[in-house]
Amino acid sequence: MQIITEPAQMQLIAEKLRLNRQLVGVVMTMGALHEGHLSLVKLAQECAGTVILTIFVNPRQFGLNEDLHRYPRPFEKDVALAKAAGVDYLFAPQAEAIYPDNFQTTVQCGPLAKRFEGEKRPDLFNGVATVVTKLFHITKPHVAVFGEKDAQQLAIIRTLAGDLNLDIKIVGAPVIREENGLAVSSRNIYLTSEERRDAAILHRGILHAEKRVAEGETKLHTIAGEIREMISSTPGFRADYVEFVDEEGFEPAETAGKGKEYRLLIAAWAGTVRLIDNGRIHA
Repeated sequence: MQIITEPAQMQLIAEKLRLNRQLVGVVMTMGALHEGHLSLVKLAQECAGTVILTIFVNPRQFGLNEDLHRYPRPFEKDVALAKAAGVDYLFAPQAEAIYPDNFQTTVQCGPLAKRFEGEKRPDLFNGVATVVTKLFHITKPHVAVFGEKDAQQLAIIRTLAGDLNLDIKIVGAPVIREENGLAVSSRNIYLTSEERRDAAILHRGILHAEKRVAEGETKLHTIAGEIREMISSTPGFRADYVEFVDEEGFEPAETAGKGKEYRLLIAAWAGTVRLIDNGRIHA
């Protein structure tokens, strides 16, 4: 595995790979690699012959009061995990290489980015869209794999690729969960042992929604209210939002139509730690 830190060098390598008819896949991360990231690498390897893993803690997607400075950065451990997973190239630039002095061009997202996570974290998705666009140009992939855990982010990146005519296949990878159902996340390290145990309530909320819809309940707002109550009844937890969206257009959904697919989006606080989760619901 080769470690690259300079964008120009990564671009040169990517261009040579393409000229040699190598199918290139990319997995973009902020480091602190875990089982979820490694599942993305495995899927990328199934889709492409060469895999580039990026590690970049993007300052432009953090708000003023968010955890940029304490975000975990175990780089040596990440290198070992990436190498063991069979990553071909690890691209790990410094912030000044991605955002040099006088950097002033950003990608502005549309209405989808203003809902849910975008409403709670106004700086998030424009920052994500900008860095993802830059990393696409630097790594020149044919395929890019993103986790479905960040379902709204995945929907925005798919919209970005379509709107800007990017010749890149965007692949979504299933959520990886711990034994109790908690979605694997780099931020889980902030949870106490009790919070980590009780955080399974988010996944139980998804299972509750699946059961209620299977039983014939069509009022999605009623189910969302039940899940909010489940979360609020868990000591130390409070719901931020519980919402259903249409799976195809990611538009808010109030009523389930037979044969359609929806996605349940959940954000909740476990003490001082904010967790997100989601699940696909078949009506």
